[in-house]
Amino acid sequence: MGIRFAGFVAVTTLAASSIGAQGPANEFRPDSTFSGSTLAGWHTLGSSQWKAQNGELIGTSSGPGGGWLVLDASYQDLNFFTRFRCTGECRTGVLFRVEKIPEGMTGVYVALNAGELSAFRVTLDAAGREIARDPLRPVGPFMRSAPAPPAAGAPARGIPTRGGAGTGGAMMTLPVPLAPLMAPPTGLRDAGWNTLSVALDADIIRSTLNQSIDIPAAATDDKANGYGPVALFVGSGEVHFKDVSFKDLNARVILPEQTSTRFRMQQLDEFFYTWGAGVGDLNRDGVLDVVAGPYYYLGPDYTSRHEIYVAPTINPSDQFPRSGFDFVFDFTGDGWPDIVAGENRPLFMYVNPKGERRRWAKYPAVPQGNSELVLMRDVDGDGKPEAIFGTGTGTATGTLAYARPDPSDPTRPWIVHTISQPGLAYAHSLGAGDVNGDGRLDILQAAGWWEQPATGASQSTWIYHPEAFGRWGRSEGAGGAELCVYDVNGDKLNDVVTGLNAHGFGIAWFEQKRGSDGRISFERHLIIDDYSTKNAGDVTISEMHASLAADIDGDGLLDYVTGKRSFSHLDGHTDADPYGAPVLYWFRTVRNPKAPGGAEFVPELIHNRSGVGSQFAAADLNKDGAMDIVTSNVRGTFIFWGQKRAAPATR
Repeated sequence: MGIRFAGFVAVTTLAASSIGAQGPANEFRPDSTFSGSTLAGWHTLGSSQWKAQNGELIGTSSGPGGGWLVLDASYQDLNFFTRFRCTGECRTGVLFRVEKIPEGMTGVYVALNAGELSAFRVTLDAAGREIARDPLRPVGPFMRSAPAPPAAGAPARGIPTRGGAGTGGAMMTLPVPLAPLMAPPTGLRDAGWNTLSVALDADIIRSTLNQSIDIPAAATDDKANGYGPVALFVGSGEVHFKDVSFKDLNARVILPEQTSTRFRMQQLDEFFYTWGAGVGDLNRDGVLDVVAGPYYYLGPDYTSRHEIYVAPTINPSDQFPRSGFDFVFDFTGDGWPDIVAGENRPLFMYVNPKGERRRWAKYPAVPQGNSELVLMRDVDGDGKPEAIFGTGTGTATGTLAYARPDPSDPTRPWIVHTISQPGLAYAHSLGAGDVNGDGRLDILQAAGWWEQPATGASQSTWIYHPEAFGRWGRSEGAGGAELCVYDVNGDKLNDVVTGLNAHGFGIAWFEQKRGSDGRISFERHLIIDDYSTKNAGDVTISEMHASLAADIDGDGLLDYVTGKRSFSHLDGHTDADPYGAPVLYWFRTVRNPKAPGGAEFVPELIHNRSGVGSQFAAADLNKDGAMDIVTSNVRGTFIFWGQKRAAPATR
């Protein structure tokens, strides 16, 4: 029986707007989702019976070897999503890029059986019976194209890794169970529905089962040229598929550039050097300057670029930058602002040459820090900022810490103070603010907040309060970007606003509650989630790896600013929605007694062709009373100049 390539008609096509159109596929916006009650657009093959009923595709094996339901339309690169469940014991799976060969057909098969969750190259005869099955070789994260297989007798090439990313992150054992932070159970669910999400792109297939990486990523070994229909399989028993969704990755929509009328964009550099950006008056002329990786740009026009250290441009397809943070302060105490910069291990201090026309001297500051977020805050209240970071993140010995310059010699490695118990430091998510209102700075992370003791910041272990300020994501564990601490709803209690997963989806604000005994708890209010939900302003963003709080509209209330870190794990499908628009948004804080918790967040687009990195800055650069935003990422370095407006009405 041949394979037909007629159009796929039994679908419900979703809107293709830039932001809206939520659908059942949580990690991508589908072009189409099956919701019919006929098999129009499909045909059967082999020993099975199939029917469509209320949006479900139901297959029953009717003979040895089982059979297939084959889509009439063909794909090469695609996102695929479905929910499936078996009635009784059954064997099932999904076949991609089904092609004719002399023996019959071949394709890339994802097996969904207990004890057999893997990808194979299968060969079928003309009647749909399997005659060969060969395991596909595994590949690592952070790549779009698979490396060539090793020559006979040669050692296998290493798989690139970076902090456990692309494998679901590190497993952590918390002293207090916090379910949202932990990986879901692996394997198939015997009862109820399972979810399968597949990204088949170039010559790599990446599959996610029930939000876990149970099925190893594999090379298709078809030189990225395989092309053909998708087919659903039932080998025994009965299987149900629903929400079967497709997105053609061969066509990528690049939307017209948009910049908010509230901002004027100035691009300082077109090249990728860093994921960080900071501001400070480096030449002491009374005007703030911009720092981004190896360069600083002098105000007020920011057209004069000067080199801090030698660094080449970065290829975002296959290189990570050496710098993800840029903090400006007079760390040496000589009256000239210095720079602390780095990616995640280590941080270096670059000492200001005091107007001399040369590069800056470099000294190690925090050699052991390895969290993917660093904050610079005045922890001990002495008017000088300290670096807040994680050490050994994602491990049983990981801790939270802060560090300050050595007063005897600020060019020596900084003095580190550990504040948490071992095993509580996540690679993502970090915050600082006065949670309990005692006037002292507390430190927050995905697993809760640490209360600064009354005896002072230098006490070795702070008081731990468990709280899930993040949630699990398949790519790199739990936790988002900066946890911003401020009073959202006006009840005089500081709340928390944060992204939930730096390589996934979700923004929430956590409303602080006080019990009659003074005990502090938090109630989570989702602002936006993934593509399967209704979100504020119909906005969906993944990979919000950086954020901050700033009063964007000048009404006296802090707002939340974030965006997408495009090519966060290089060019490929390691993360969710990796090729989504690189947007930059601010979420306006609106106090509304009718909204859950007494507040809501209204998203407004700033720009759709830049996004964020790992850290960025907000400051009134030109002192006109409007907040400006400075970012640096794979698209270059930008200033978004806030445009002064009439004072807003009281919210």
